[in-house]
Amino acid sequence: MSEDGSRGRFETVTPFNDIRDYVGVPRVASLRLSPDGTRLVSVVQALNPDGRSYGTSLWEIPLDGRRPHRLTRSVRGEAGAEFTQRGDLLFGSRRPDPTVKEADEEVPALWLLPAAGGEARQIASRPGGVAGFATGGQTVVFCSDVLPGDEAGEAERRKTRKEAGISAILHESYPVRYWDHDLGPGEPRLFAGTLGEEERLTEVRDLTPQPGKALASHSAYDVTPDGSTVVATWGVSLPHGELRFELVAIETANGGARRVLAAADGHDFDGPIRISPDGRLVACVRSNHADIDHIPESTLWIVDLATGEGHPAGGALWPSDIVWAPDSRSLFVAADHHGRRPIFRVPADGSAPERLTGDDAAYASLNVAPDGTVYALRGAVDAPAAPVRVAADGTVEKLPSPAPELELPGRLTEVITTADDGMEIRAWLTLPEGASAKNPAPLLLWIHGGPLGSWNDWSWRWNPWIMAQHGYAVLLPDPCISTGYGPEMIRRGWANWGPRTHADLMAITDAALELPEVDATRTAAMGGSFGGYMANWVAGHTDRFSAIVTHASLWNLDQFAGTTDASMYWQREFGAPGTGLYAKLSPHRSLGNISTPILVIHGDKDYRVPIGEALRLWWDLQRSDVESKFLYFPDENHWVLKPGNAVVWYETVLAFLDQHVLGREWKRPESLS
Repeated sequence: MSEDGSRGRFETVTPFNDIRDYVGVPRVASLRLSPDGTRLVSVVQALNPDGRSYGTSLWEIPLDGRRPHRLTRSVRGEAGAEFTQRGDLLFGSRRPDPTVKEADEEVPALWLLPAAGGEARQIASRPGGVAGFATGGQTVVFCSDVLPGDEAGEAERRKTRKEAGISAILHESYPVRYWDHDLGPGEPRLFAGTLGEEERLTEVRDLTPQPGKALASHSAYDVTPDGSTVVATWGVSLPHGELRFELVAIETANGGARRVLAAADGHDFDGPIRISPDGRLVACVRSNHADIDHIPESTLWIVDLATGEGHPAGGALWPSDIVWAPDSRSLFVAADHHGRRPIFRVPADGSAPERLTGDDAAYASLNVAPDGTVYALRGAVDAPAAPVRVAADGTVEKLPSPAPELELPGRLTEVITTADDGMEIRAWLTLPEGASAKNPAPLLLWIHGGPLGSWNDWSWRWNPWIMAQHGYAVLLPDPCISTGYGPEMIRRGWANWGPRTHADLMAITDAALELPEVDATRTAAMGGSFGGYMANWVAGHTDRFSAIVTHASLWNLDQFAGTTDASMYWQREFGAPGTGLYAKLSPHRSLGNISTPILVIHGDKDYRVPIGEALRLWWDLQRSDVESKFLYFPDENHWVLKPGNAVVWYETVLAFLDQHVLGREWKRPESLS
């Protein structure tokens, strides 16, 4: 697609024949609507000119049906987008500042694209960069990493560390890592500034001096419409390595005075955080600290900003995105629901929610216009995210997208069965073109991660349509612990991962294999993260599959629980290390039963499931003479994100499956030669 969108409004492309074409398809990542509801901007991810990495840019999506057009263009790309009250567009970028002689392009700064037109200009920079921002009134709040010590000398201290070759970090509290990056030596802090008439940020002030690790992991915040207060999540270290997240209100004046807005023993207050248009109420997500006897629950939570009084809303909905209606009396919430993620209209007073969208889609990046119209990204298992307009009656209208529509190499259907305990289990099934009773397709059972999650949306990283292009039917089940089916579905598998989930997976697999379009004699199973844990469990508890692919998987639970980036979370569910559940539920205990060929895949920068899990699994398979291969990515994290490595991932998985499922001779992928 050309940068001006010259391929047309809804061009359809077929990128599944060559994985290199697939990784080059532009992707719409998020949407932002201007306060007056007249402008819609999207963040679009696409290949950089070198073809070895991805970059992002901002595109405008006209609301009158005209073609989208690109707003920003830089070598380093842009990240995030937020409108100011008067319609200027803020974004983060590592682009050089032409007004600074020796600008530091290694860290992102905050930029503003004027609503009236003209060139973008840098309005804020910090030695530790700018990461995330929000606005209210004339106030702009942003986050930046700050080294301990005098602020004036921070740039020099960073330079000294770099020139001395010092990378060491001294930790005095937990945690020390998060997903794929180390925490420290700096500490994230919130800063606020005033956007003046000259479109410059002035009076920049530190709102959170010496926060420690309070903002170090999955922090979220929003600013009141008048700009006077920031509401943020705030991590609090507890005894025994535990951690709790509270909700705090921070004044943007008066030296950043901070008060606890919401806190509860055994609970976390998480993002997204959304402040109502009238500035009175705060919406967030409240989650309990689950343990062996209590399942995890996430609830939409409404807090009075003045008093701190709070109450639940939305019933049993498990919210993923939240936006207030213009009247501040209700919200629009996207939440998992039976393999979909609809938009619900949720009264703020706790009354029953009402489903707004009735299709099979998954909605995200919700925005609401002053007239109540919702703008969102609509995706589905068979459609990548694209911008839409949702009317008050739930009618969904496509908008022109900066990314092309995709022609799929097959069709999507649904499989439903009953588990041995009477619970209904459902799954999506992608069938390749030409699959029929006369030409049945081999089946690939693909187990989702989480474990709290659902197959309900398009995934660029875990895409079944590439497998369908190569002739496989892909089963995408939601077994126990899946979200969107109520608490009982989670309760069935909580603290009982392997046995209960395995029974559900085998039941839905049996149901799929009864279909005439599916070949029951040629099957494989695969999964990543928790799905990888289950792939390992399946390998040790049945030999019905011809091949197993396990990505970023848990192998030895006791080892994993002490080396992951969030050990306290897993200890709540399984108990103290070395106790009974670790032995009962650890896949490595069934090593002696494994005979199925296994492909192990892992990235070294994965801190959620550390590389030690793969190294131990690989060695155990080798010493047990189980036919196996190990695809190792030294520079990747939990997901494998670089386009070249994604090509290798798919090519290697397909080669392994073709060998063991289709009986073809092993052929080393060309990308690895």
